[in-house]
Amino acid sequence: MEKPVRVLHVLGGLSLGGAESRIMDLYRCMDRSKVQFDFLVHQDGAERVPEFYDKEVEGLGGNIYRLPKFKVYNYAAYKKAIRSFFREHHDFAVVQGHMTSTASIYLPEAAKAGVPVRVAHARSAGVDQGLKGIMTKILRIPLLKCADYCFACSGEAGRSVFGKKWIDSPKAFIIPNAVDVRKFVYQESVRKQIREELGIADGYALGHVGRFHYAKNHEFLLEVFAVFHDRMKEKGIRAALLLLGEGPGMEAAVRQASDLGVRQDVFFMGNQKEVWKYYQAMDYFVFPSRFEGLPGTVIEAQAAGLRCMVSDRVTREAGISRLVHYEDIGIPAKDWAGYIMDNMSYQRENMCQVIEDAGFDVREQAYRMERFYLTGEMSKMRSLPSSSVAPHHGGVRG
Repeated sequence: MEKPVRVLHVLGGLSLGGAESRIMDLYRCMDRSKVQFDFLVHQDGAERVPEFYDKEVEGLGGNIYRLPKFKVYNYAAYKKAIRSFFREHHDFAVVQGHMTSTASIYLPEAAKAGVPVRVAHARSAGVDQGLKGIMTKILRIPLLKCADYCFACSGEAGRSVFGKKWIDSPKAFIIPNAVDVRKFVYQESVRKQIREELGIADGYALGHVGRFHYAKNHEFLLEVFAVFHDRMKEKGIRAALLLLGEGPGMEAAVRQASDLGVRQDVFFMGNQKEVWKYYQAMDYFVFPSRFEGLPGTVIEAQAAGLRCMVSDRVTREAGISRLVHYEDIGIPAKDWAGYIMDNMSYQRENMCQVIEDAGFDVREQAYRMERFYLTGEMSKMRSLPSSSVAPHHGGVRG
């Protein structure tokens, strides 16, 4: 029996993050007798510390390799480690780099080792603050030249990572952040179960799914909730905020919730493997990010039939249904809370067909990506649309 081709995904790690979750969704749906995924992650220390998806990757037949983290000052050592890795492991059909901050280092080394197809995959439309962000921008400059394909989850992410010329390049392709739509379809029984477990059966729950990181803007989210909480209290209704995710900003968010006097109604849920259940328990999805590529969580929320209030810094390509309202994050938190108050009541619907029609179904995406991995050709893939900005759903005030 012919062995499957192997695709190497280069990531920062295998935690429960957006890029990792989207890749794992594809991996589960892939015909693994034809295509197998391996992962090259970055982690310091003598031994690798297991992460969220390690066990599942190994169970599906994938290999996990490790490199030291890139820290600028260790450029020479990092490049040496990359070169050594590809000398030993070069039998990949494709190397797909989701870690674009250092892709201009590892993709050329993959090419020298004989890997036939090298892909840089943009998944964010912004960078961290300070020196780290500046260095990321500099290191991304050569990407359009050193990658065979430049994938992006949105037009905005593509321009941010690869530059303005990307939009005219034959290498440019938008690959939607597809989700397992059927899993997220609204289920009243699941909603009741989770809300009873949390003790909020009769309350109104705002929700957010995302890593506690600068980009996600949890500070503003908590301010919005504090106003919403107090106004709901005046009406005799308990308000709750469900926060799923972990990250370096989590402790600060806990302190802020306490300072705002709402800690008892903010549920810090951490990483949840069955995240789809918690979307069912929410009443409104709030997503005030400072920057994004194309957040899969907003697609998941729509798949669950949730109304979504989303920052105007998030690409319009995420607003694939009438459930999404974009709002300026420059306006006061009380205005965000006021909008939610005015639009609290609605009927949850099955949005499966809407999501699938918009091209965000993981099964269709898995088939398309499988063809690419097997042939190295993009003819059957969704190419860059004539307009890289999707229709504006819901409107932006101001």
